[in-house]
Amino acid sequence: MSTAITIEKLSKQYRLGTIGNRTLYQDINRWWARMRGNPDPLLKIGDADHNNREGEYIWALKDVNFQVQQGETVGIIGRNGAGKSTLLKILSQVTAPTTGVVKVKGRIASLLEVGTGFHPELTGRENIFLNGAILGMSKVEIRQKFDEIVVFAEVEKFIDTPVKRYSSGMYVRLAFAVAAHLEPEILVVDEVLAVGDIAFQKKCLGKMGNVAQEGRTVLFVSHNMVAIESLCSKSVYLDEGSVMNIGDTRDVISDYLKPKENVDSVNLEFSKNRTGTGAARITNVLLKDSIGVEINTIPMGDPFYVEVYYKGGLKRANVAIIIGGVYNDKIIEANSYFSYNAILDLVSGKYVCHFKKNILLPGVYNITAYLGRFDENVDTLKNCLEFNVEPADVYGTGHAMDQRCGIVYVDHDWDFENKKMG
Repeated sequence: MSTAITIEKLSKQYRLGTIGNRTLYQDINRWWARMRGNPDPLLKIGDADHNNREGEYIWALKDVNFQVQQGETVGIIGRNGAGKSTLLKILSQVTAPTTGVVKVKGRIASLLEVGTGFHPELTGRENIFLNGAILGMSKVEIRQKFDEIVVFAEVEKFIDTPVKRYSSGMYVRLAFAVAAHLEPEILVVDEVLAVGDIAFQKKCLGKMGNVAQEGRTVLFVSHNMVAIESLCSKSVYLDEGSVMNIGDTRDVISDYLKPKENVDSVNLEFSKNRTGTGAARITNVLLKDSIGVEINTIPMGDPFYVEVYYKGGLKRANVAIIIGGVYNDKIIEANSYFSYNAILDLVSGKYVCHFKKNILLPGVYNITAYLGRFDENVDTLKNCLEFNVEPADVYGTGHAMDQRCGIVYVDHDWDFENKKMG
């Protein structure tokens, strides 16, 4: 078996702050103010000058080394900001490494984000040929696979419609279909499959399994550990740009699921892991126990609460806390509209959601915070806070429940006609 991908001492550094995002005249004014020690002249009143971070750098990847053999299906896992997407972008030649070497044997097809390589003004049909050409395919090869791509993507009725009118689900279905069906030697897939529905996700996982069985190589980034475990025999665990573990997928996932010990309060105001219109902005999310101590570990059965801080004013809005796990993005949702039966006028400050009992079973979970207004997503911070649930004897039987018992537990009673204890 030959080596498909070799990565040696790979590092990628980014400079923080905004560089050249305005006109030349504005950039010169900003630079001149900074040289004289004056505040940014383009800054709005009340805004923090978080763009003035000259000299600050961050290592998205640092000294990464591993190999992928031809025909292997390798999972790339890690928390948000671990460097997973940066690694795939370097492999796909979207960005260049700062240092290190990447050797790739074979043609790569990448699906890094929705619509990568698509032109919004072109139709689905035209984009299939465009994307295929970008991947190095001839017109003959694309025509041979065209019908199969369209059927797989389930966009037959819209194939001659400009893709700018496609929903995000249609976009990703067509993008994945093109990348998977044009027979690249290496298929690189980021977390974009989360856009599709459950049925299409299963179809995509089946297709990637078929690609691997045909002897081609697959690199798959996902927060869905079930998908990683079912598809990948080998995985790489990244954390803060470094390889923490590489090897058998079950062992790597087990290592990844171990909670971090330290509680770190992080200002989320400038986090880029968000979606929404931006009419208001979540600035922080804190997890606290019943007496107000900030925590990242909760025993089963204990009360806790989540504090959501935000800036801005929203009329007729609602706030929500969504708790998910590595196997399920949404396990619990506490939404002020449904649980409090109210549309609220929210002002800058703190909103607190009280959970009277922790019904989650042992494991690692994350919190997504949401601000909305009717059908408008104002600000959503996905997986902004991670915490661990410890086992506890919640029923008082001397036995603590574990992950084998499901995701959540409920209070219940048993009646036995012929009760015999022993």
